Parts: sequence; structure tokens; C-alpha cells
Amino acid sequence: MSSLDNRSDQDLLSLHVDGDPDAFGEIVRRHRDRLWAVALRTLGDREEAADAVQDALVSAFRAAHTFRGQSAVTTWLHRITVNACLDRARKATSRRTSPVAETERLEQLLEPEESAAAPAERKDLHRELLGALRTLPEEQRAALVLVDMQGYPVAEAAEILDIPTGTVKSRCARGRARLLPLVTHLRTDDGGSEPASRGRNRAQGTSVPPTAGPKDKGAVKGGGGRA
Repeated sequence: MSSLDNRSDQDLLSLHVDGDPDAFGEIVRRHRDRLWAVALRTLGDREEAADAVQDALVSAFRAAHTFRGQSAVTTWLHRITVNACLDRARKATSRRTSPVAETERLEQLLEPEESAAAPAERKDLHRELLGALRTLPEEQRAALVLVDMQGYPVAEAAEILDIPTGTVKSRCARGRARLLPLVTHLRTDDGGSEPASRGRNRAQGTSVPPTAGPKDKGAVKGGGGRA
């Protein structure tokens, strides 16, 4: 067991600022899967999500000295990641791809184990839900991903997004209202509907795909790897 395993996130960040070469890598190891899940569901594209998480981790690595402990380290990391995702989503608005390319991307969103084992109707449902989610404005999408898909309480989502809880609630409500007409046909045979939040808290089982090394190699020194 590493000597860093039992240290708190805040202790690790302090050690990193003080020059410990492995502390930030331990932070990355602990949190990258949840950051990846948020980025993937917010952006709907594996390459964009990987780049957004990479950008966020490099930013966090460089800005660690500015952390003042006013929120949890994981909240701070999620805020940086969501902001990186929203930046990429805005830039992508002007370069939408064809419907065929969109379908291919959504196919890639299914985790390998789900693609291999899930019934065809389950994969179709997952794909349509993700496609509907991509039609939302990025701010509504980010709120719904955090609250409905990742299972964060509204208050914590508000802290991550750095907005009032009322704004999170209104963005979620508007997002759900926009999604409803797009997913009402995805009802189960017994009359119940498949909730958009079925994937809630699946982040712990989501693995970050292997990618090239970081833009700032120091950001993941000590086992972090590219997120």
C-alpha cells in the first residue's frame, strides 16, 4: 500500500503544491473515472471528453496553489472539468457533423461490457437517450448529467457549477421539459418509462480509455496517466 493511500484529497493537494511528485497522480487515480463519466455524458463524444478531462487535469495541476479549501477537492475538480466541457461544447456548436457521424459517435459511448452483453433494445434505448440529451443547451445538459445521471444532490451540483441551487433546479426542469417529447416513445411494455437517470452513479464502473500522454506530463506523474 502506498503511503499516500490514506491521505485525504486536501492533504494530497497540499503535498503536490509542496513538490511531492506522486500526490497529484493519486488524486487523479481516485477521481478520474467520475470526471470521465461526467465529461462523456456532457459532451457525447469520447475523444472530446478525453480531451476535456485532460485539459481539466492539467489546469488543476497548475492551479493547485490557488485552492483555498472552501469546497471539497472533488467538487473543485468537477467544476474545472464541467467548465472545460462547456468550453468544448460551445466551440463544437459551429461544426456539427452529419447524422451518420453522430450515430457512430453514440455507438462508441456504450461501455465495452455493455456493448457485448446488453440486449439490443437496451442499447437502442441508451443510444436514443444520449442522442436526445445532446439536443439540449450545454448548461441544461451539464445540470441534468450531474443531477439525473450522476446522482449528485442539487446543492452539490450547484457548487460544482458555481451557480445558485435555484438555477440548477430551473435548468434541470427546462432540460427535462425539452427531453420529454423526444423520449416519450421510449416507454416500457408495462407502461412505465425508462428514466434518463438510469445510468446514475455508474461512473465508478466506467473506465477511461487509454490515450496518449498528457500535454503537461507532470500533471499525471505518479500513475495518473491520461484521463
